[in-house]
Amino acid sequence: LQERGALGFERHYHVTDPFIRRLGLEAELQGHSGCVNCLEWNEKGDLLASGSDDQHTIVWDPLHHKKLLSMHTGHTANIFSVKFLPHSGDRILITGAADSKVHVHDLTVKETVHMFGDHTNRVKRIATAPMWPNTFWSAAEDGLIRQYDLRENSKRSEVLIDLTEYCGQLVEAKCLTVNPQDNNYLAVGASGPFVRLYDIRMIHNHRKSMKQSSSAGVHTFCDRQKPLPDGAAQYYVAGHLPVKLPDYNNRLRVLVATYVTFSPDGTELLVNMGGEQVYLFDLTYKQRPYTFLLPKKCHASGEVQNGKTSTNGVSNGIHLHSNGFRLAEGRAHVSPQVELPPYLERIKQQANEAFACQLWTQAIQLYSKAVQKAPNNAMLYGNRAAAYMKRKWDGDHYDALRDCLKAISLNPCHLKAHFRLARCLFELKYVAEALECLDDFKGKFPEQAHSSACDALDRDINAALFSKSDNAEDKKGGGPIRLRATGRKDSISEDEMVLRERSYDYKFRYCGHCNTTTDIKEANFFGSNAQYIVSGSDDGSFFIWEKETTNLVRVLQGDESIVNCLQPHPSYCFLATSGIDPVVRLWNPRPESETLNGRVVVDMEGASQANQRRMNADPLEVMLLNMGYRITGLTSGGAGGSDDEDSSEGQVQCRPS
Repeated sequence: LQERGALGFERHYHVTDPFIRRLGLEAELQGHSGCVNCLEWNEKGDLLASGSDDQHTIVWDPLHHKKLLSMHTGHTANIFSVKFLPHSGDRILITGAADSKVHVHDLTVKETVHMFGDHTNRVKRIATAPMWPNTFWSAAEDGLIRQYDLRENSKRSEVLIDLTEYCGQLVEAKCLTVNPQDNNYLAVGASGPFVRLYDIRMIHNHRKSMKQSSSAGVHTFCDRQKPLPDGAAQYYVAGHLPVKLPDYNNRLRVLVATYVTFSPDGTELLVNMGGEQVYLFDLTYKQRPYTFLLPKKCHASGEVQNGKTSTNGVSNGIHLHSNGFRLAEGRAHVSPQVELPPYLERIKQQANEAFACQLWTQAIQLYSKAVQKAPNNAMLYGNRAAAYMKRKWDGDHYDALRDCLKAISLNPCHLKAHFRLARCLFELKYVAEALECLDDFKGKFPEQAHSSACDALDRDINAALFSKSDNAEDKKGGGPIRLRATGRKDSISEDEMVLRERSYDYKFRYCGHCNTTTDIKEANFFGSNAQYIVSGSDDGSFFIWEKETTNLVRVLQGDESIVNCLQPHPSYCFLATSGIDPVVRLWNPRPESETLNGRVVVDMEGASQANQRRMNADPLEVMLLNMGYRITGLTSGGAGGSDDEDSSEGQVQCRPS
């Protein structure tokens, strides 16, 4: 056991497929008298801290199901965050609460040793970093990110980031986390769909240089002092969300990042987007949003990002002309379509059969399984796009658009992918671009120009253009209108606009859960290699997906009402969850001899569909659902806010290949 490879072996294999399939409830830790809003493992994994509405924190021995310590934190409202301070021997615990306070506790004497009252609204998250001993950060609903240094005698903190300087006085910071591999990078989630990544070191160096300049009497008349230096912030957003904001706002549907976390190797960022889905962003191989048509000024010359120059004339296969949308010309680089090996051909046929039976999610999962094994097969992407377009959950048309573009890049002669692309643009409200794309399609495939599907889409596009002709805020050409979070244009600074325009898109999207009722709902990586994604949900369940395929593999009932918190053990296949119930639940692989787990949700697709309907329901209906009333007015089909496709569409779109 003391061999050098033992720890690596344990970490590598501590979460595996058979363990996930056998995951079940091991124990319930009872001791709180209110909702348990936050959980935190220590570095070794032999202690678990919890914070609650009862204003107490409890430190548990989870392996023996024992309560080791319980103390009142001194807070006068709900506790939302709890963290062990690194390098403190698990002696120092930090809490943040709805009373706007941050408290530091010495567990050995059960005393609160520091109380910080600098925030003016609820404190939602605390973050720590091993490289920064005696230092931690807080995010609060006053829009501020504060940094604390316990080595200083002063019981004050400094403002590291003030979001109100960028987004106006109404912005609220909800969550934050530090990159575990490079502690200089801090991710922040706040109101709206954008997630922000900051370079702490650059911000501090900028502040030092500003102080030195002012003390030396150096003044400039043309340059205003920016709160953050250029290059210190990078934004990430799911590409379809900015243009969906007006629609969501009209339906009182709030988008807010409720949790952010880095993968163990620090190369990926996971976001639970309140009001929408869970998104994973690749921090190494970044990609621009496919439907961000940037203002002309933003791509007239190359941008310098992280030391690398990139020109935005072409983004993911779309030429960003100032007057609309065009596909890349020519058929020069046609990838020969290699036949699928027999086992993948069988999977594809199973997916086609599921599609024929209108089992859209099952078809998507099978196509995704095949795509992972054959990532250069255009037909698989085209077929999956068709399934997304039929299912029509939130974000499905955007994922379909991405698949169509991938299929076309692999096979520029892919007829169905070209047509589906035009339909996706239309469904995503890029009407002028959809018309131009459809014209391109007719030029490349003249034999399809007068098909029933083409005629139907042409009618839809022209009807939409006619209805928009008197609209002063026509979205054609993109630009700042579709990037603003609210109608109050003066609340968004020019610096914020530039950062939003330079946002990067997501890599993977995870669907099935519902996140509309609470703003502390977590999503986490599970496994030392981040093989799985876990998230809480408003239906009292928690969901587990395969990271690479995005397929849902397990749903378990974790709470009578809502699961908010999921914290995986650092080295075992062991998961701690909590929510509205006043208990902490521990989950691990159950013995094969054990009787059937009563907490398994067998109908995963049914649960996922119900959650999609719930996210698109009227807020009053959701309130009644929470009170136990059954709402009959919700549609039973896919919920995504888009109209049904015209039934006259021919095989060019509907049938998989």
